Amino acid sequence: MNLRAMLSRTAAVVPVAALSLLLSACGNAGPDVDQTGPDPVLPPQSDALLPAMNIATPAGWDGDLPTVPQGFAITPLATGLKIPRQMLVLPNGDILVAEGAGGHAPALRPKDVIAGYIKGKGKTSVKGGDRVSLLRDADGDGQAELVSEFITGLDAPYGLAYADGAIYVANQDNLMRFPYQEGQTRIAAPGEIVAKLPSRINHHWTKAMTASADGSRLYVGIGSNSNVGERGMEVEEDRAVIWEIDPQTGMHRQLVSGIRNPTALAINPADDALWAVVNERDELGAQLVPDYLTRIRDGAFYGWPYSYWGQHVDPRVRPRRPDLVEQAVVPDYSLGSHRAPLGLAFADGGAWGQRFASGAFIGEHGSWNREDLAGYKVVWVPFTGASPSGKPVDVVTGFIGDDGHARGRPVGVAWDAQRSALLIADDVSNTVWRVTYGAAVPTPATVPARTAAMAD
Repeated sequence: MNLRAMLSRTAAVVPVAALSLLLSACGNAGPDVDQTGPDPVLPPQSDALLPAMNIATPAGWDGDLPTVPQGFAITPLATGLKIPRQMLVLPNGDILVAEGAGGHAPALRPKDVIAGYIKGKGKTSVKGGDRVSLLRDADGDGQAELVSEFITGLDAPYGLAYADGAIYVANQDNLMRFPYQEGQTRIAAPGEIVAKLPSRINHHWTKAMTASADGSRLYVGIGSNSNVGERGMEVEEDRAVIWEIDPQTGMHRQLVSGIRNPTALAINPADDALWAVVNERDELGAQLVPDYLTRIRDGAFYGWPYSYWGQHVDPRVRPRRPDLVEQAVVPDYSLGSHRAPLGLAFADGGAWGQRFASGAFIGEHGSWNREDLAGYKVVWVPFTGASPSGKPVDVVTGFIGDDGHARGRPVGVAWDAQRSALLIADDVSNTVWRVTYGAAVPTPATVPARTAAMAD
């Protein structure tokens, strides 16, 4: 029996707790270092045969709710969804939710088998919906009275955008446009393909998307096909990039490159600039490499796979490219290592008070490549003007229970300006949560949310 088959058989018969103990011998939580902000501490690299792996396995909420700060309220806007990912608030207040799961990448190395098993233990048992659902809360009580299958027959939809009166959906292999009339609760039209998107292997299948402030351009994030090029760089053509697409013609150009996995894109209303959250590489240690939030600079190269956080060389990559490393830009803001940010939304208008007047909400899906659990929450990164300033603030926590199980895992986040509410897609409990503040607090749910003092 070869090693891969042996590891596969091991994963099939060894309980996750025992397997986690086995893997824990290969790494630890790492040093206690500050890795948030523009200048994170970057410890020495640690490339183990088997990296530390751990994930919070799912468990029900059992009547509980996520934790929100004092003065805030959280309600389940909709439940029973089929792996909700990203969301879009339409001009009339209806909310669209992309539901699905994709990817076709086979395991390449023995440790990929174990990593796949560990990551799989953190997922819902529900099959992805391959659809976009519409949620409508006409009375504003924080619970959608209408949940409709808005668009069906899709292929792992993820990114959503509204421009020129049409709905755009980024499947794992193409960008589609659907005609839309305000108030529609279902689109029966088949839609049309605007552009083909890279889908070979699809190690990172999610195609994040947003529209420019004027709606004239669409931006689509396309993740890498590997961790650090171990499948060969020929399969990385048009990967680890962000495309700018003309929605009318489907023509595209490469906006930036070397950006390993841009999982959410958003426009900062302060200056209409494009920003992204990015999942960085694994297997260099519990505190490497930091995931990040960054302004997207036209033509920039962000280092992948040859370097990280600017010119820090990744020695695993061959052949080396010192010419490209020299060009690598430093991201704007570190979120910490292995947080897996999947959601990004800017607040506008100061409806939550001065502290939340300018900045970005980030949904952190949670780690697998470290012993201690990191992420599994929604944080706020304050901005001054058009740039981050200060440490992240926990806004929604409690996704990990006292027993260590995951009640939920945040994915996409969206800001509902009409109701001054934060929306959170949770792909473990298959829920969309709504968070409100002060006078905007809706009718309370039957079970009150736990509250916590706001972290500084």
